[in-house]
Amino acid sequence: MPVHTILGANGNIAKIVSAELAHSEILVRQFSRTPKKVNPTDELISGDLLDPTAVLEAVKGSEVTFLLAGIQYKSAVWERDWPIIMRNTLDACIAHGCKLVFFDNMYACDPSQVSHLTEETPLEPRSRKGKVRKQILDMLWVEVKSGKISAIVARAPDFYGPDASNSVLDELVIKRMKTGKNALWLYSGNKKHSFIYIPDAGKATAFLALQEDSWNQTWNLPTDDSYPSVKEIVEMINHELGTQLKLHVMPAWLVSTLGLFMPLIKEIAELRYQLDSHYCFDSSKIERAYGLKPTRAKEGLSLCLKD
Repeated sequence: MPVHTILGANGNIAKIVSAELAHSEILVRQFSRTPKKVNPTDELISGDLLDPTAVLEAVKGSEVTFLLAGIQYKSAVWERDWPIIMRNTLDACIAHGCKLVFFDNMYACDPSQVSHLTEETPLEPRSRKGKVRKQILDMLWVEVKSGKISAIVARAPDFYGPDASNSVLDELVIKRMKTGKNALWLYSGNKKHSFIYIPDAGKATAFLALQEDSWNQTWNLPTDDSYPSVKEIVEMINHELGTQLKLHVMPAWLVSTLGLFMPLIKEIAELRYQLDSHYCFDSSKIERAYGLKPTRAKEGLSLCLKD
């Protein structure tokens, strides 16, 4: 059986990717500090992405490696660790002749272009985290252009879904409303906003890795193009639950004040442009190329509420 390695095992996307690969009779190798099996046949390798020797060993014998890691949501940590992680991954894949799939977000994109984000949107970040993402993307594409490696960049906006972890929509809206609490949001509740359903993101990432003509490109993963605002999402959830819960939006002055005492809020503040402007993610390329369709918000939210 061909071997595909997951660097950053057991996260939201990694679990879906692993299950999809197993359906295609691929042996999945899980790599993280404490990897767990997703499929009965999975191989487990413990190690640190910051250790080049460990990454080199994990990738050995793999046809495709997926870099699906999430690290501490702190700019200083991203600046310190992400370039090392990408360098270790690229070196290991080049050494073993392995293809690479990198799961990316939209932070590197030009903030002035967030109202319509395509694969061609310029990478001109202004935030610290965005600059890190551009740095590691530049590292990847240098190696692709040199012919040393084949790669896919699979990009997604904010995500949500059953069993989601580290999802702002799940934490501030869905989970609160399921327990009878009013929803919370930051800056504005009326702006259009793209949210991708986690199973869609994971399945499409695995799918792209199995295609012959998908390589050396960036792909925006299937995302509902109705772009519901958080206010509209709250209305959908109220309709589903038969409730009349409210949406409380924290204005900019309150977010800034809370950021003085809450590190996570301070980290989110530099990405304000994604929340107080229309934020619309265009996935028409993958839909045209392969017919992959996103789960609509109403259906995805309904599935979350049944979880």
